Amino acid sequence: MARIQDTPEARKARRARQQADYDKRATRQILFKFNRTTDADILERLDAQENRQGYIKRLIREDIAREAGNE
Repeated sequence: MARIQDTPEARKARRARQQADYDKRATRQILFKFNRTTDADILERLDAQENRQGYIKRLIREDIAREAGNE
């Protein structure tokens, strides 16, 4: 019986399929669109962050905690 070769290309393709399956099952992507003029202050703040995703998540979680404390 011939054995299928596990080439670097095959491993890379398999990993990409696994990642796509995980992303479809477990993640959700949200896109934000900012105006360079009217949202310049927001863009400047986001650009200054090393980890934009972490920064936005932290702000939202802090907001959720504040709301929970006010109830």
